[in-house]
Amino acid sequence: MLPRVYKLMFWFSIFLVVLSVVAVSVFGLRLGVDFQGGSVLELNFKNRPDIGQIKNILTPKIGDVELSTEAETGLIVRTHELTEAQHQSALSALNTAFPTSGLVEKQFSSVGPIIGNELKQRSLFAILMVLVCVIIYIAFVFRKLGRTTSPWAMGLAAIVALMHDVAIPVGVFAILGHFYNIEITGVFVAAALTILGFSVSDTVVIFDRVRENIIRGGGNKTQFGSVVHKSVMQTLTRSLNTVFTVLLSLFAIYFFGGESIKYFSLALIIGIFLGAYSSIFVASPLLVWWTKNT
Repeated sequence: MLPRVYKLMFWFSIFLVVLSVVAVSVFGLRLGVDFQGGSVLELNFKNRPDIGQIKNILTPKIGDVELSTEAETGLIVRTHELTEAQHQSALSALNTAFPTSGLVEKQFSSVGPIIGNELKQRSLFAILMVLVCVIIYIAFVFRKLGRTTSPWAMGLAAIVALMHDVAIPVGVFAILGHFYNIEITGVFVAAALTILGFSVSDTVVIFDRVRENIIRGGGNKTQFGSVVHKSVMQTLTRSLNTVFTVLLSLFAIYFFGGESIKYFSLALIIGIFLGAYSSIFVASPLLVWWTKNT
């Protein structure tokens, strides 16, 4: 039987997932240009003018715009998809209105709505394909444990843990998007796929040790909870060391890297910590529960 802490942490995990779902339902996801289409203009000023004045200059030229500051001198302009003529008109209007501001264009990108929708669909498809491949892989690798536990139970436990690891960062970014205008972009999808890969590797390590202990101990269903707990404790040091070293690198990227990868590293920090956590407190208790009830 598993110690009581597994049950407590499992319900805590459910609580966090529910909070994430509520956050997404209430605030929604602030999708970037990658997914919804539009144009992004990144500017830098030596002396940045007042944001209200900049908006008053740009609106007559290119329509409604959304402005967000970056550091002390940067500015990001988000709007509908612009033609090259509109792009140049906006820059010319700013240079004319603020000739001493030291305006420099850092980047201009534009994505049509059709491309944005296609990228959204492909991103969801990629995540679903990863989940399907994981469950098939785990069921195949652990297929010889049918007398003690079902390999499909292992696969389903791993999938639930992976969904937990992605759902919570999505909820966090829904809150960040609402209060701090942080957007979900293609970079977040890359982070989500990385989280899935890291998390499943940690879960497989625990399940593999479960298999070894079952083979050595004969595989008794009544003692399966004790076998899983023993396996978790045997792999705990390895998991903590791995997560700690990865998080050190990610924190360095978050604090000292550029703005373009800051939130990529934040998503990884949250997801990789959750990956180690869920392998112990989500996948393991689910595996025990499904084994006892099948």
